[in-house]
Amino acid sequence: MFMWIMIMYTTLALTGAALVYLSDRVSRFGFMSELVQKGKNARVAVGAVIVFLLFTLIGLIINFMNAIICAVYFALAWLICDLLFWGISKVRKQSFARYYAGGAAVLLAISALCSGWYLDHHVWKTEYNLSTQKNIKDIKVLMFADSHIGTTFDAIGFAKHISEMQKQNPDVVIVAGDFVDDDTSKENMIAASKALGSMKTTYGIYFVFGNHDKGYYGAQRRGFSANELIDELEKNGIKVLRDEVVPVADAFYVIGRRDFSEVKEQSGKRMSMAELVKDLDKSKYIIVADHQPADYDNQAKSAVDLVLSGHTHGGQLFPFNYVGKWIGANDAIYGLEKRDNTDFIVTSGISDWAIKFKTGTKSEYVVINLRKE
Repeated sequence: MFMWIMIMYTTLALTGAALVYLSDRVSRFGFMSELVQKGKNARVAVGAVIVFLLFTLIGLIINFMNAIICAVYFALAWLICDLLFWGISKVRKQSFARYYAGGAAVLLAISALCSGWYLDHHVWKTEYNLSTQKNIKDIKVLMFADSHIGTTFDAIGFAKHISEMQKQNPDVVIVAGDFVDDDTSKENMIAASKALGSMKTTYGIYFVFGNHDKGYYGAQRRGFSANELIDELEKNGIKVLRDEVVPVADAFYVIGRRDFSEVKEQSGKRMSMAELVKDLDKSKYIIVADHQPADYDNQAKSAVDLVLSGHTHGGQLFPFNYVGKWIGANDAIYGLEKRDNTDFIVTSGISDWAIKFKTGTKSEYVVINLRKE
């Protein structure tokens, strides 16, 4: 809890600094001198009004979390351009007649944010090829996470993504948490569950909870409980796993773990990896679905073969991609990693939660081609 309080205060301080800095920078444009002729302080005050109005407008149109992201990105772009043009002026030994750094900063920030919006709202396929010495037939595993239904797409949009994923002809589908969000409507949840259940696979669809699936604010806010979500998923043939092991066609295992949020935020418990694997036939391939990539050491020690996670959104925002790893909240942020004999894959997810930009990654689903060596 202390960590998140510190992050909140740091974010607020960073936002305040960004707004103050932007107010000063805006006041330096040539049109401000013509508009306000009462000195620098008056121009800065008018700049502050302009920045505040734009900040508020973005907050009202999207939300204030994204207004903060925009403010920080404009401030970073402005700082980069100010330093760049300052360096150029030193080399050329002459100041610029106009405030070109400001114009360049605006273009840079808008370009970064527009790209981030596009990368967030479109979904790509990311493919991995893995091999094993275990006796297993070739298997195509499709995994996605962090759909957060109702954020960048509703159930209709989700169904279109399901149609694209179906074209991969997966043998097994793993949903690695945060299928729904705190603001997902019951109608969207039901329709999305039906769309997910429509997928045709060889070995089925397996689901584990993420930290948002059960809802932070109770069933009244979004109109359905975690148990209703489970009922709807199971009604559509999806296997919901909560610290459970499923042997699949006598060929491999799927282990679905309870999310860490049940321990950290809800005073619950979850089984250890050692408990989950103690009675398994280790000659068979073992796939673990665990929403948060935060138990790598124990998973590697348990000699499972593949661990699939989401949660991090691939770091989402450059240059803050690795904050989760730096503060110890996550063992990894994105991509494929191998520890001992265990492969770990973290996906950036097919959507997001509150933040509508992905400047450090892109939205994706994952296809894993598993073959015997």
